Amino acid sequence: MMIRLNLQFFAGEKTEKATPKKRLDSRKKGQVLKSQDVTSAIVMLFVFMFLFFAAGFMRDRFYTFFTHTFTEFVPITSLDADGAMMIYTTMLTQMAFILLPVMVVAVLAGIIGNLAQFGLLFTSEPLKFDLKKIDPIKGLKRIFSIRALVELMKSLLKISFIGSVTTLLIVMNIEKVLGLAFKTPKDTMIVVGQLVAMMGIIASFVLLFISILDYFYQKYDYEKNLKMSKQDIKDEYKNTEGDPIIKSRIKQRQREMAMRRMMQEVPQADVVITNPTHFAIALKYDDDQMDAPVVVAKGADFIAQKIKLIAKEHEIVMVENRPLARALYDDVEIGDRIPEEFFKTVAEILAYVYRIQQKI
Repeated sequence: MMIRLNLQFFAGEKTEKATPKKRLDSRKKGQVLKSQDVTSAIVMLFVFMFLFFAAGFMRDRFYTFFTHTFTEFVPITSLDADGAMMIYTTMLTQMAFILLPVMVVAVLAGIIGNLAQFGLLFTSEPLKFDLKKIDPIKGLKRIFSIRALVELMKSLLKISFIGSVTTLLIVMNIEKVLGLAFKTPKDTMIVVGQLVAMMGIIASFVLLFISILDYFYQKYDYEKNLKMSKQDIKDEYKNTEGDPIIKSRIKQRQREMAMRRMMQEVPQADVVITNPTHFAIALKYDDDQMDAPVVVAKGADFIAQKIKLIAKEHEIVMVENRPLARALYDDVEIGDRIPEEFFKTVAEILAYVYRIQQKI
């Protein structure tokens, strides 16, 4: 009894790698290998790279926006509804020219980051309402879990690395920072923009390095959660391939149905060739519809005796020819025409049968 319980315990342990079906089902549910930090790092890197190279374009757009605002809209002392709507539409359009390129780059970077990790996937499963997601007990377990500890360590690592790198960059450019007090607003904006872009790009590379480490951890955790027990694999096989007991019963029923159909063809045969005790092969030939005799039934031992019994009941001629019976049983399937090497022998047998039938 103890041994059986131990076997059941070990059978329930998730020690086996996930099957392809398990992986496919998890993917359909939206459970894929993904590190959010990878996507965030790629988005951040793309956005800051765009800001670095498109700084001139954005500067001109901002200059046009503020010039247009202070020269045309600020002097207006009274506004009606149409005027307010016109100002709102104009300012919204100008801001769109400034912000939309950044948003488009961010969206494309997010798509690239996700495609690089798990490919193209459309599923609504994660959006479905699930009471388990708001279960307070499971929520506490998630808060005080190893995964939460890993996330905390990862956040501390990000803050430490990014803070150290940005501080080092400021220290390296301390003369520029201290000289901002003596520069014009335009020069100040240029220096600040350059420093911010450089800090953003360097921080993005640091975050990308951390995200690669996180990706390997997420892969380990993903594979661990997908693991199956031996019993899970057996159940999946039963659900996919069918219960072996049920399959055997289906095959047995199919054999019985095929046997009945075969026995129904025996009365239509022209001759039954026997061994005489072990094999029986029923042949049918119609010169108007067939180019060669066809095996309509065959069997060995008990089935052979049953074929001969039905043939006897319907007065079908039985001819004993041991080599021919064995050869036809081994080489020809039910419903197939006999091979050419047996034509002469079978033709002689059919001629003999036709002579007997004419005498009768």
